[in-house]
Amino acid sequence: MRIGILSSVLLAAATTAAAADLTSPSGAFALTVDVDGAGTPVYSLTYKGKPVVTGSHLGLTADEMDFGKGFRIEGTETRSVDETWQPVWGEYANIRDHYNELAVNLKGGTPERVMTLRFRLSDDGLGFRYELPRQDNANYLTVRDEATEFNFSGDHTMWCIPGDYDTDEYLFSETTFSDLEKALGSYRRHSEAQRTGGTTIQTPMLMKTADGMYINLHEAALVGYAAMLLDVDTKKHSMRSHLVPDCHGVKAYIQLPFNTPWRTMIVSDDARDILASQMVLNLNEPCKIEDTSWIKPMKFVGVWWEMFTGTQKTWAYSDDYRAKPGVTDYSKLPSNGRHPANTENVKKYIDFAAAHGIDGVLVEGWNEGWEDWCSYRKNRQFLFDKPYPDFDLEHLRDYAKSKGVKMIMHHETAANAVDYERQLERAFTFMKENNYDAVKTGYVGAIIPRSEHHTSQWMVDHANYVIDRAADYKIMIDSHEAPRPTGLCRTYPNWLAQESARGGEFESMGGNPPSHTCILPFTRLKGGPMDYTPGLFETRLSTYGEGKTGQAMTTLARQLALYLTMPSPMQMACDLPENYERFADAFKFIEDVPVDWKDSRYLEAEPARYITVARQDKHSDDWYLGAITDETPRMATVSLDFLPKGEKFVATVYEDAPGADWKENPQAYRIREVKVNSKSKLKLNLASGGGAAVKIKKVN
Repeated sequence: MRIGILSSVLLAAATTAAAADLTSPSGAFALTVDVDGAGTPVYSLTYKGKPVVTGSHLGLTADEMDFGKGFRIEGTETRSVDETWQPVWGEYANIRDHYNELAVNLKGGTPERVMTLRFRLSDDGLGFRYELPRQDNANYLTVRDEATEFNFSGDHTMWCIPGDYDTDEYLFSETTFSDLEKALGSYRRHSEAQRTGGTTIQTPMLMKTADGMYINLHEAALVGYAAMLLDVDTKKHSMRSHLVPDCHGVKAYIQLPFNTPWRTMIVSDDARDILASQMVLNLNEPCKIEDTSWIKPMKFVGVWWEMFTGTQKTWAYSDDYRAKPGVTDYSKLPSNGRHPANTENVKKYIDFAAAHGIDGVLVEGWNEGWEDWCSYRKNRQFLFDKPYPDFDLEHLRDYAKSKGVKMIMHHETAANAVDYERQLERAFTFMKENNYDAVKTGYVGAIIPRSEHHTSQWMVDHANYVIDRAADYKIMIDSHEAPRPTGLCRTYPNWLAQESARGGEFESMGGNPPSHTCILPFTRLKGGPMDYTPGLFETRLSTYGEGKTGQAMTTLARQLALYLTMPSPMQMACDLPENYERFADAFKFIEDVPVDWKDSRYLEAEPARYITVARQDKHSDDWYLGAITDETPRMATVSLDFLPKGEKFVATVYEDAPGADWKENPQAYRIREVKVNSKSKLKLNLASGGGAAVKIKKVN
C-alpha cells in the first residue's frame, strides 16, 4: 500500500549531446552524467560538495552488440517522487521513498543501439541501472561483461570480504585500498573469483573516507541476472563490476526488453544513517502478493545446535547406509542412536516452545538422505516427503498443533537445485498437508547443474522461482547458502530471512569476533534480514564434553542485544532448552522481544566498533533497546528522548555485570529496573564482547 504520492514529470527537450545534472531532494547530493570522446557514458557524484565517485565509465558488452561506446545523449527525462508505503514487516511500519530521477536516453553506433541509464538520487544516496529496450537488430543479448566503474577519491578504509562465486561465509577485513591485497591474502586460494590474478571483493561492502564519509556499495532487485562482485584497482582506488559467470564465461542471457539490477551507493557523514537507510528496499518493486495475511513473523527454537556442539549427534539416521547401499527402505536399517531428529526429542522442543510462548520449532535431519548427502556425484540426495523411521511426522504435527506451536520444515538440497525443482511441487504440497507454513532451505556444496555457481544467473533465477512458487502455496522462506539478498523481500515478503553471511553456527567452528556483528548491519543486512541464529547462552563448547574445545566470543547479555541490532522477522533462539532453563530470568527477554517493528532509532554507531538501537513494538507502546560493542569495553550513555513526552515507562535492563568478559566471565549479567521518561539517560555497561538489552514498558 502506498500513501501520500507526489510525483511530477518534466520531459527535457535536449536532442544533442550534453551533460545532464541531478540533485537530491535536500540538495546534499549532486550527480553529473555525460559521454566522453569515445561515446562512453560517464558519471560522477558529490555529497555536500565532496567527491563520492569521480568520473566513472558505464557500459555493457554482449556477443550481439556493444553497449559501451559510440553513444550520444539523445534526450533526458526527469521526475520527482515522494511517497510512503507500508511493508508487511520490518524495521518501520511506514517507509518514505523520496527521490529525484534522471533518465538519460542514449543512441548511436553501427548497427544503431539504444539504451537508457536511469538514476535515482535520494537523500540516502544513488541507485542506477541499465535499461535495454528491444533493438532493431536483436531481441536477446548474451552478456559477457558489465563495465560499471566506481572511481573513488582516496585510499579509503573499507570493510569487505573476498569476492567468491559460491559463499559469503567469511569474516570481514578492515583494511584500505593500499593494503587490500595483503588483507585478502589468506582467502585468495579459496575464492574462484581470485583465480584471474586480480583482487575481487563482494557486496555489500562499506567504506569510510579520511574526512568521515561512509559509503555502502551494493545492488538492489537482483532478478534475471548474475550477482555483482567488484574488481579492485588498489593503486587507482577504483572498482569495477565483476558479474558471476557460468561455465561458458557468460554473465547473463537476457531477453529484451530488460532492466538490470540497480547499482546502489548509500552515503552519509553519519554512520547511523547507513544503518537506517531503506534505499535498497525502495528500489525494489512493490509487493506482488495480494493477500499477505498469512505471512507471520516468528521466533523459533529447533533441533540444530546440538549437532554443532561436539556431542557426536548427527543429522543422519543410520551408520549402516554405506555398508548396505542397495537398501532403500530405511526401516530395515538400525538407528545409530545419535539422531536427535526423533519423535521424543522433538516433543521436548515443542513442549519448551509452548511453555515459553515461542512460535515455532525447526527440525533438521528429519528426512531421508543425510547419510551420503554431500556427494557431488549423485543426482538425488534428499527426499522432501519421506521422514526417517524415528520421526513420526503425523504424531508430531498433531502434537504441535495441540500445543499451539508451528512446525518449521527443513529442506537441505546439498546444492542440488535441479532436483529440488523437480520435487518442489510435491514438497510444498506435503508441507501444507501437514500444517507446515515455513521452510528453511539450504544449498551446501557445489551447485547442480554442475559448473553453475551459488550467485550465477541460473541460481538467481532458481531462488526467485522458489520464492514465487512458495507464495502460491502460502509458504514462508528462510534461505541459506542462497544468492545474497538485494531487497527482494519487499516484492516477496514471504522471503522472511536469509543466511548469506558468516552466521552464528561458526561459534562452534572457530568463532566470530565481537566486531563481526558490529559490521554485518552496515554490510550484509543492507540487502535484507539475516537468519544469524542469536541466543547462545552456553558459550564454552567444552561443557559438551567429548574433546570439544573453543568458545563463542560473546557474553550472554550480548546475545540478547543481537535481537535488536540484527533485526529479522524470523529469529531463532538457537541454544538448547536446558541452557535456557539454567538462565530463565535472562531468557525472559527472548520471550518478550518482538520481531516486527513500528519504528527504529539508531542512537549511536561506528562500524566494527559499536551499535545502539531502539525499536518500538508494532503492536504496543513498548520500546526495546539493544547495544553491542567490539572487544573494547565501553559505557553506553543513551538518551531516551525518543519516548513520548509526558509518558511514564519502566526500563528492565539486561546488561553485563561488573567483571563480565566474553572469555573469562561470559555469563555474568545483571537485571535491573529503572523508572524512565523522555528526559532520562540510561548508562549501560558493555563488557569486552558484550552488550545490553532493555525492555521499556509504558506504565499508567
